[in-house]
Amino acid sequence: MTALPIILVDSTDTRETLAERLRMQGYVVTVTPSAAEGAALALADPPAAVVADLWMPGISGVQLCRLLRGEPATERVPVILRGPELDRHSRFWADRAGAAAYVGLGRMGDLVRALGAAIASTIPSQDSFIQLCGEEERDIRDRIAAHLDTALFESLVASEIRALSACGSFGRLLDLLAQFVSRVSSYRWLSVYTQRPERLGLHTHPLAYQRSEEEARAVMAPFIASGNSLTLPILKVEDEDAYDDATGASPIQFPIRLGPDVIGAVALAPRETPHSKDVALLSIIARELAGPIRIVALIEESQRLATVDPLTGLMNRRAFTASLDREVARSQRHGYPLCVLLLDVDHFKAINDHRGHPSGDAVLAALGPLLVRQIRKVDLAGRWGGEEFVVALTGADAPGALVSAERIRAAIAAMEVRDSVGEPIPVTVSIGVASYEKGDHVDGLIDRADRAMYAAKSSGRNRVTAAREPDREPPSAKRMDLPGSEPTRVERDNSAPLRLD
Repeated sequence: MTALPIILVDSTDTRETLAERLRMQGYVVTVTPSAAEGAALALADPPAAVVADLWMPGISGVQLCRLLRGEPATERVPVILRGPELDRHSRFWADRAGAAAYVGLGRMGDLVRALGAAIASTIPSQDSFIQLCGEEERDIRDRIAAHLDTALFESLVASEIRALSACGSFGRLLDLLAQFVSRVSSYRWLSVYTQRPERLGLHTHPLAYQRSEEEARAVMAPFIASGNSLTLPILKVEDEDAYDDATGASPIQFPIRLGPDVIGAVALAPRETPHSKDVALLSIIARELAGPIRIVALIEESQRLATVDPLTGLMNRRAFTASLDREVARSQRHGYPLCVLLLDVDHFKAINDHRGHPSGDAVLAALGPLLVRQIRKVDLAGRWGGEEFVVALTGADAPGALVSAERIRAAIAAMEVRDSVGEPIPVTVSIGVASYEKGDHVDGLIDRADRAMYAAKSSGRNRVTAAREPDREPPSAKRMDLPGSEPTRVERDNSAPLRLD
């Protein structure tokens, strides 16, 4: 059996003693006190393994290990680093440097076993190595400096990407990522895709959006789980940090992995002359972006659960009140009209009692999407509680709000909902409408809509009723004080209300 060559780098006076012990184990040992010389020997003729002290004057074992792992000729050569046995700090640095093993000083048995295991698990390299000479030869220290610069670059990029975990939303993550990448690279567009939830983000120059979108969709198509790369909505960030070049180098893309799973992808379209480090940059981004994407998704989901009613998909009472408070403030400041609709499902208790609570839930679940379809994007809709729903029509005056309320009432009456046995459930609502008046607060606006809704109930249900203006409403009127809540205006009286009780 051919004896295996080993390079021992040891700056202490005991190196020859250690070398002799290794020779007794059948190794051919080359000894040097200099890490630079040891690196040069390894690069010139890669050995079966390198043994070095972790801390040495000049070049440390960490730097030596990084150099050998980064050079094609020695990337598979195992490096065994030695240091204080119980020093966790040293063991950590050895692991981060890529050492095959860390053994305590003086632990000969541990060293022999670590050498045997490391060499046995090493795949022999098929690469040949040509040593540079003359003016082209680079000093080992320059090589180590280059590897340290690369490690520092990777560390800085990784730190910037990990900091995106605090973004709180995918949109902000995309924006801050684009701001960072545009500082270190020149590109036409940058795109990020996530699977759960499925989203596609794009940073591009405003004048090149259509061209960038088409190119980004094509590049991301292999990663898009649903297969709808052409129709998946895009969250776009447009500014002049990206370039509007008509053509450029081929896009670079990497999958984003979380453990063994692919959870998305990131792609970059360089300019005509891409920087040599663009591929390395995007590779680091892809490697580090999984954590921030996952954390942002969890934050968004927790925020959604805190503000959205899970049954209807509408805002819950707290979220709606906060949003309505902002709209009231805008109306006070700018004089914008604002109206509130309060809806109550007629005879909802009878639906639950006669058809079962799952049927009642089916009615509520159907009302959420219907309300969203019936209102504008600038309007608000929420579940107020139980079978009550609330809508805020921003910029709508009283006559317009009554028309909208009647349209919603008719749509609900025509809605098809079936119970657990497939039977249709007739559904109607009573709606109260209140208009914002100067000096109104959220509570007063909701209270007037609530009174109007109860007036609609008392007038026969399945109808729309407008509330009195604040200055004409009796101060002592209460929620169930129907005489004090008589409507001043009924938009439409539907004379055949549904009665289940």
